[in-house]
Amino acid sequence: MKHDNPNCPGKQKYLSGKRILPAPLSKDTDIVQLVDNLDAYNGGRLRAACQLMRDRYSKEDVTIGLSLAGALTPAGLGPSTVVPLMNHGFVDWITATGANMYHDLHYAFNLPMHRGSHAVDDADLRDKGVTRIYDILFDYEDVLMETDRILRKILLWPEFQKEMGTREFYHHLGKVADEFEKKNGTGEVSILAAAYRNGIPVFTSSPGDSTIGMNVAGLELLAEAAGLLQQFRLKINPSIDVNDSTAIILNAKRYEKGKTAVILIGGGSPKNFTLQTEPQIQEVLMIPEVGQDYDINITDARPDTGGLSGAPPSEAASWGKIDPTKLEETVTAYLDVTLAFPLLVSYTLKTTAPKKLKRLYDRGGELHKKLIESYLENNREVDELKKLMAKLQA
Repeated sequence: MKHDNPNCPGKQKYLSGKRILPAPLSKDTDIVQLVDNLDAYNGGRLRAACQLMRDRYSKEDVTIGLSLAGALTPAGLGPSTVVPLMNHGFVDWITATGANMYHDLHYAFNLPMHRGSHAVDDADLRDKGVTRIYDILFDYEDVLMETDRILRKILLWPEFQKEMGTREFYHHLGKVADEFEKKNGTGEVSILAAAYRNGIPVFTSSPGDSTIGMNVAGLELLAEAAGLLQQFRLKINPSIDVNDSTAIILNAKRYEKGKTAVILIGGGSPKNFTLQTEPQIQEVLMIPEVGQDYDINITDARPDTGGLSGAPPSEAASWGKIDPTKLEETVTAYLDVTLAFPLLVSYTLKTTAPKKLKRLYDRGGELHKKLIESYLENNREVDELKKLMAKLQA
């Protein structure tokens, strides 16, 4: 078959992209010119992600969820990248590992982390009382243990003595972090403090899997040993978080007739928790829905091993997590997040106007009520559940 016919049906759709003929870099090239000049491979995917932020995520009716996995806060991405994006109005809710929120507290408490090398003797580090996260070094006693000492005192305060989800837990902790920032004069360095100020809900899907969770468990054990369990009543209930996060997505789509978007930095449990809000609506609560509208993934994980961290949006569509009709407005860039995420945020700050803060934390009760109303409208099992519970109580 000959392919030199200029009128060959369908040819032009493959050749409609911008010609690859980038302008040469110069000393005057700025971040926007640099990114817009990236034509192919993962550079091209980063460009597509940046332009998706500019063209879609910038709309006022788009609710944006950010997930954070990997040791990002120890590397300083809180003050450099996440907090500026939050203040710009491009983060409406967050899911992060407990470890990221724990290390965020070092910055709030003004406890220093240091640049170092990964090529060091770890046995000697242990002997000298230095802790390492790849090429980040910090003092075991004056940073790690001091953070624990401060945290344990805070967790004994009255506002923490109840059962709650991590959304409320982090709000209380963020208030304290905000006060520490002001006292220490550090400027805005803490994600939790910025979340408190901006009314942004923060969730951790596995609250026991971090030093924050370890300290909660340690205090509970100490209270038990001292016969004071009635006084120490802090309990983290993950089910509260599942419903509170789901309520955010349902409200945005069903009640406000808007769109939802995710920025998935790394993978792991935070990525799944952010995306599972849609299957929770569709599969468990049986409320008609179709998935997130926009999706940006930045990850260095491969998709072919079957792990969720590397899974592309097209696979997520099969679960109902992503709207299958919107896959053209999703991007996966297989890049180191410590490089790609700051570039993405810098481009966004340069090319978009600040968005009005949605302050979804402040609306928690309203969103929860809407979730219950929608569930009852679409559920046929309520009467059966009441009968079953009556039998169990009898």
